[in-house]
Amino acid sequence: MNVQVSRRGLLKGIGVGLAGGSLGALGFGALEPAMAAAVRPFKLAQMKETRNTCPYCSVACGVILYSLGDNSKNSKSAVMHVEGDPDHPVNRGTLCPKGSSLLDFITSETRTKYPMHREPGSSEFKRVSWDFALDRIAMLLKEDRDKNFIAKNGDLTVNRWTTVGFLGASATSSETAWCTYKVVRSMGALTFDNQARV
Repeated sequence: MNVQVSRRGLLKGIGVGLAGGSLGALGFGALEPAMAAAVRPFKLAQMKETRNTCPYCSVACGVILYSLGDNSKNSKSAVMHVEGDPDHPVNRGTLCPKGSSLLDFITSETRTKYPMHREPGSSEFKRVSWDFALDRIAMLLKEDRDKNFIAKNGDLTVNRWTTVGFLGASATSSETAWCTYKVVRSMGALTFDNQARV
């Protein structure tokens, strides 16, 4: 069998063989598997894994939050790493650029972390408790519904409340969105939307 090899082909073959042999002789051949074996188990050791939902848009991708801290007296828990959840049926482990930047969102100093209330006539927001915030929302809704609820339109029963609207969050499951819809509609509110529809 007569095989024709050009000078260029011969030099290419020798160069590739020489480069591969040199890298192997210097120990680089096994470097990648060794690094993967050394880094993989150590990467998230000692961290607590919490599954959550990305808050940015209506896709509701699953994320895994890795936090450090064992909740002992002098330790402070902190989220150290965020990645896509490979077991989540929506994104299967992938994240968009906004979802990939969730760690910056979580650790931002300007992020709202508790309820704030601005009293009428004031220009300052002050921190309030969750009990105060939820009680105030419930009280204002009841006052508005008592004042503006329309039970009848002539002889026709309509049971509607047109002065308030409700916008549901996008990162809810179908079941949660259904329950929210039923609660809002049972109060008579007509204006209701869910950001997941957008």
